[in-house]
Amino acid sequence: MSKPPEHVLFDLDQTIVPWDTQLVFRSYVLQQEGWRRALTLVFILFLPLNKLLGAGGMKRVFHCYLWGMKRERLEELAASFVRDWLPLLTYPEIISEIEKHRAEGRRLVLSSASPELWVQHIGKELGFDLSLGTLFEWGDQVEFFPDLIGENHKGQAKVTRLAELGITSGVEGYSDSRADLPLLALCEKQTLVNPLPGVKAHGAEHDWRLLEPPRPWKDRLAFGWGCTLQLFGLWKP
Repeated sequence: MSKPPEHVLFDLDQTIVPWDTQLVFRSYVLQQEGWRRALTLVFILFLPLNKLLGAGGMKRVFHCYLWGMKRERLEELAASFVRDWLPLLTYPEIISEIEKHRAEGRRLVLSSASPELWVQHIGKELGFDLSLGTLFEWGDQVEFFPDLIGENHKGQAKVTRLAELGITSGVEGYSDSRADLPLLALCEKQTLVNPLPGVKAHGAEHDWRLLEPPRPWKDRLAFGWGCTLQLFGLWKP
């Protein structure tokens, strides 16, 4: 009887890539189609409604910059983004972890809150066996506020989705985020990557492994400035 596969579960944003790939992909797209920067104003106008709309609603508003784009063009941009920018974005130390687990024959699972359309492109490039993200109804042409299919793929939603696919445990899990504590709880071993102080303290209490690869910014102010530039399409790696 064959041994069941050992799964290793990875978060993406600020775990494999030190930035939020939703913002980084946005910056890439806006540099290809500059007129879309005007749609950033829509997102800014909706920011006061953040609590009312919730994370899922704001994620729909955030992606209005893709309004009217043909599905084929969106796929094309996702593929070129991964080709052009991904090699410049990832933590080399985490890529080494991925390669180590692959060499040991484990099944690699990428689980992200970013849209699955480009999470799958990223996962394929990095050699993941399964890549999951937030599902959108992109259609043949993107609507102004594209609909989510199901829940925002975050927190317990990641665990639920994995369970639906028959994955209820992992030999190791990697994340930076408190939102991923349910994901990490599935795993025999937990590795935190540059977590915020509260999550770092939680990990220390539970003897979790800690990796702190050098970040591409010197402090939180520089990180915030980088995110602002990404929002307006003015940032490159």
